[in-house]
Amino acid sequence: MFARAAARSLAPSARQFSSSAARQSKVAVLGAGGGIGQPLSLLLKLNPHVTELSLYDIRGAPGVAADVSHIDTKSEVHGYPADKLDQALEGADVVVIPAGVPRKPGMTRDDLFNTNASIVRDLAGAIARVSPKAKVLVISNPVNSTVPIVSAVFEKAGVYDPAHIFGVTSLDVVRAQRFLAGIAGVDPKDVSVTVVGGHSGATIVPLLSQTPYGKGVTGEVYKKLIHRIQFGGDEVVKAKDGAGSATLSMAYAGARFTGHLLRAIAGEKGVVTPTFVKSPLFADQGIDFFSSNVELGPNGVEKILPLGQLSKEEEELLAACLPDLKKNIEKGKKFVQQS
Repeated sequence: MFARAAARSLAPSARQFSSSAARQSKVAVLGAGGGIGQPLSLLLKLNPHVTELSLYDIRGAPGVAADVSHIDTKSEVHGYPADKLDQALEGADVVVIPAGVPRKPGMTRDDLFNTNASIVRDLAGAIARVSPKAKVLVISNPVNSTVPIVSAVFEKAGVYDPAHIFGVTSLDVVRAQRFLAGIAGVDPKDVSVTVVGGHSGATIVPLLSQTPYGKGVTGEVYKKLIHRIQFGGDEVVKAKDGAGSATLSMAYAGARFTGHLLRAIAGEKGVVTPTFVKSPLFADQGIDFFSSNVELGPNGVEKILPLGQLSKEEEELLAACLPDLKKNIEKGKKFVQQS
């Protein structure tokens, strides 16, 4: 019952698809045995666009695959142990990377850098070698640095296409919509918030002025809402008391973004969502990756959309975002250069 209900909530109506919607995709999840990877794999099993689900991790992936494979949806599921990474990636159209260590109380996403940077670099090297044309969706934190790492690895391998590499920032959007809906007293499905910048702390810039429900939020309520959106992950890390970070909500957000991309690959037009990609928006300031609304298409990034009109408060948030974001990006690039 749960599987069918969840599938309906995560999958759009068939009427939304173009006549080319029959195309389905092989999706690989790297880090499928972890706190994000397991629920993410479950949710992707429910997506009607997924023909084959390939689950990989250094431990536990075959067991997760066996479990998920019993769900009564059409896709086939295969699990691969640590020494079968290449086999897991063969023929993949989309690769989602939630691999890495979670945050613990007192840690920032940037504190994860030393461990997760190496993991992401090595996985990116395998993808570049085995499935260089796959769309790569990076969940592993710190996304502000790991997306530049994946991009640099692909560039070194001579197979870099900036339209194919995405940082998944959808959890910031999910939180913004949920928290704003709570203040406005409305259903979150009726609230649409664009979140731009990066994916950590002050680099997260919610554009509340661009949504009707956000325009009336001012003063202390506005400040608290912005802080909660920017640091919502800390709320979960603290509540879990050392037992992990935002794994379930991140899995939902990751599955949602993957679903958006799969719809676009299948031929649906007008699929627009924020994501952290190679971007010209602030390249003149030395910031060549940025999250903003992106129109997705069969090749990945179809069009990077402008930010639109910003309020005075949002201009201030953006000004605070850019220096930190630039440092995060440079840190990722330097890591690959020194590897």
